Parts: sequence; C-alpha cells; structure tokens
Amino acid sequence: SASASSTVQKKPYVSPKALVNGEVKLGGFDNEPAKVLGCCDLHTITDDNSCVEVDDNSTLNPVEIGAMPQFSEEEVLAVLESSKNAWDGGAGAWPQMSMNERIERIELVVSYLRELREEIVNVLMWEIGKNLKDAQAEIDRTIVFIEQVIAAIKDPSNTDFNAGWQDVSGTRAFVRRAAIGIMLCLGPFNYPLNETYATLIPALLMGNVVVMKIPAVGGLVHLLAMEAFSKALPPGAINFVSGGGRKTLPPLMSSGSIDVLAFIGGSRAADILIRQHPEPHRLKVFLQLEAKNMGIFLDDIFAPENAAALNRAIEQAVTGTLSYNGQRCTALKVLFVPRAHAEMFANRYSEKIDELRVGLPWQTWGEGQSQITPLPNQGRVSYMKDLIADATERGAKIINTKGGVVVGGNNSTLMVPCVLYPVDQSMKIYDEEQFGPVIPIVPYDDVDSIKKYARDGKYGQQASIFTTNGNGITAGILDAFATVFGKININSQCGRSPDTLPFAGRRSSAMGVMSVMDSLKEFSVPTVISYKLSGADDVSEGVAINAQSQSKFMKSII
Repeated sequence: SASASSTVQKKPYVSPKALVNGEVKLGGFDNEPAKVLGCCDLHTITDDNSCVEVDDNSTLNPVEIGAMPQFSEEEVLAVLESSKNAWDGGAGAWPQMSMNERIERIELVVSYLRELREEIVNVLMWEIGKNLKDAQAEIDRTIVFIEQVIAAIKDPSNTDFNAGWQDVSGTRAFVRRAAIGIMLCLGPFNYPLNETYATLIPALLMGNVVVMKIPAVGGLVHLLAMEAFSKALPPGAINFVSGGGRKTLPPLMSSGSIDVLAFIGGSRAADILIRQHPEPHRLKVFLQLEAKNMGIFLDDIFAPENAAALNRAIEQAVTGTLSYNGQRCTALKVLFVPRAHAEMFANRYSEKIDELRVGLPWQTWGEGQSQITPLPNQGRVSYMKDLIADATERGAKIINTKGGVVVGGNNSTLMVPCVLYPVDQSMKIYDEEQFGPVIPIVPYDDVDSIKKYARDGKYGQQASIFTTNGNGITAGILDAFATVFGKININSQCGRSPDTLPFAGRRSSAMGVMSVMDSLKEFSVPTVISYKLSGADDVSEGVAINAQSQSKFMKSII
C-alpha cells in the first residue's frame, strides 16, 4: 500500500465547562472533571504539540485532549430548576417568542458554529477518530440541515406554519404547531453534532426548552459549542449536563418534569430512562436506536453479463460496511450472498478491504486519507475481539489480511477490519449489532431464509438489495420488507440522507421519524384556535382578527 505523508496535526485541549442558566461556567464544579483521551500516541507527540504519522511499527497510547465536568446530583437539580423557570408552564421567554424571533436566534448560533468549524473538526478527529473529510462533512452537514429546517418553516406552501384561517363544517379555524415542554436530549458519540442537532435544533425552533446530556465519548465538541448557545439564547432555553448517565439522568427523569425524551443510542438504555419517569404515559418519546442492516446480493447479479453491476455492488458493500469504521447505525451489518457465489464474493470483497488505508484520522496517503481509523475506546476493541473469537470458534474464518489485528500495541484502538466467512446463526455476529469493523458474510440457499431473517429479527431500520432484475423475486422481497424496515435501498448502501426524506424504523430500531420536516412535527403539537360561523352579529370574527394582529403565536412567519 502507499506510504503515509509526514503531515502533522495539532493536539487540542478543551477545558472543562458547563452552560447553566445562560452562563458558561469554567470551574468550581462539585466533582473533579474527568480526563478525556484522544487517539494519538504519547510517544509521537512532538515539542510543538503535534502528532506524527503511524505505521506498523508505531506504539499508540491515548493522550489527554480535554476534561469533562462530572455533575453532582445537586448540579443536575440546578439545571432542572433553570429549565423549569425557562419553560414556566409555557410562559417563559423562549416559548413565548415568535417563530421569527427564534429563527433569528438559531441563525446566530449557526454563525458562531461557522467560526468554530476548524476547531470542531480537529476535536472530532482526535476524540472519536473521524478522518478529516468525515469530520468536515459532519459540521457542514449539520449547518446545512439547520438551514433546511429554517427554510422549511418559511416555505409559503408549508401549511403547518404558514396557513391562514380555514372553514371546516361551520367552524373557522387557525392551526399552528407549538412546543411540548422540557426536552431531555441525548445524542450519540459517532455523530455528536449531526445526529444530536437533528433533534435539538428543531425542538428549540418550536419553542421547547432543552436539557442536553453530553455523551461521555464525543462530548468535547459540545463544550466548544456552549458559547454559541449562551450568546444567542435566553437563560435556561438550553442547559448542558455532563457526567455518568447513571448518576445524572435519574434525578431528571424521576422528577416528572421532563416532557420529551429525544434519545439516540441503545434500546436497553432507552427502556431504563423511560421507566424512570413517574408518568411515562405523558412522556413524548423520540428514539433512534440499533440496527442490523442487511446487504442482500441476489443470484442474478453474479451472471457474467452483469460484471459491471457486481463491481459497483461490491464497492457499495465496502463503503456501506466500513465508512467510519462501520460505526454508523445505517451501516451494512451483515452481508447475505447466494451459497454458490459466496466464496468468490468473500474473496473479492476481502481484496477490496485489504486496499483500505489504515491510519490516524489526519493521515494522507497520496491523494487519499485514512479510511480506517482508531475506535473511540478499548471497550469497543474488546467487543470486536469477542465477536471474532466467538465466530472463529464456531467455524468462521478470517479471510482478509491481518483481519482483526490491532496496530500500535496493547493500548491502541486502531483495528484492521475483519471479514468473517462463512457466518451462520450459531454465532453472535449473526444477529448482534457489532457497530465496528467486523463484517459477517452469510451464505444462503434460498430467498425465504432472507425473508425469515428480516421477519424474525429484533431490528427494522434499513436493508440494501443488490440485483439487476426487478422481477418477482425482487418484488417479493420488497413486499416482505415494506412492513419490516423504514428504508429499502436498491443497489446502494444504507444511509440517512437526503435529510428531506423520512428517516424511520420499526421494532427496536426507532420510534419517531427524523427528517427536515418530520423533526419539527416530532417536537411540537398542533394547536387549534377556532370559532363558530354563527351569523352577522357575532363578534367572534372581530375578536379573532384583532387577536391575530397582536399575537406572537399567530404572527405570520413569511
């Protein structure tokens, strides 16, 4: 493979801070802040705080790149009190602002985020191992998403925000969406900005008050962004909580003051949180959880005349399984291949895996960047090793070069992807979500076994079908999958984009729909103002028109 360039990357350090009641607190915490470790090597840090490149002979050890406050229960309760005051039963400054005023404030947040772009990109590379291109894409896509949400609100054809009075069965009505209350927002480590802001920003725009729990991994970018929110939003409109979830979250949920839970993570943790609420029947729940997305190769694509289609399909499979090390909920997590072609496919796929560039996030290899980068912590490495060991003990083989090898010594988290073949239902990797660079290839004998896997599975996010024929076999799979998955991809990897399309799932994969428009609906409730059309002497119409001219809630957005 090509050798890496000798470019260096400055090591960041993000000081501990907290945003509570509109003020950024830099110290004086009840507990000692926890060190946050990055993926670089203490032995390769130079005098100017830069990091040189990694090769097969490097020894990689974590290095401190920041610190995260560990909130006490008293500090958590102070956050809750601030949020309750900011909401004030719906009468607080933020929920009572007009939509246009809130849009202006969020646009101000975006302007501050633009100024922080390079700093955020650097921290994403160091803390969670995103390569330069992916780190840049995360902040850029986040800003584009926010702009798209604002544009959707302002769209004259959007009846949820810009419709006037309507006559319905003798009633004149005005319908507009309004906030729900106080939202507890928990985002993931893998897309700490993009996924989190896809819930947080629409909720704020609708007038909700937000308590954001910073993830233990991937949280430093939120410390960087605090200043943006403190400058743009009124006190208490958003507060941040950090520290261990088992200590910080129960006081919030058990208080009964949380009206909305927006959670992106694991289903087990989601269940625990929901049960902690004393009145779960009134808790509005939005969840994006695990997935075991299937990549299904149909027999026809292996015909000699379809060689070009197969090549494209293999490329999509490589990207779909290992983009950002497979640490995406939308990653392809298991590949199903007809038994007659499975060994050939596994070998060709493995050859492509062996071509991937393994290195640090900022490394460049000729014109390309590292494609496989360090995992966020040793826990993820241990889980990958456990899955590999279980599969190989039960008959699977590692068929790619150095599959599962950790580069850089005992403390490193830089793992070479591992392709396992043949995988069957006796192995944990068959149905457990690996969320990392371990790829199971399952040979199958008939399409019914694929349908059964989908039908009996725990998850229901997405699937990809690779074929050259829209015949009855493909149509049958689509019909079977339509009630299982939220999205079915034809000849392409799974993915959330474009953000204007609904991103949903079933079973233990999701509750709620994420998209530019759907996210606004998820975190709001339609409010109806109406009066009866009863006669010329009725004063109701005059009352309604005069009230509308002075109401912030009813004020025209465009």
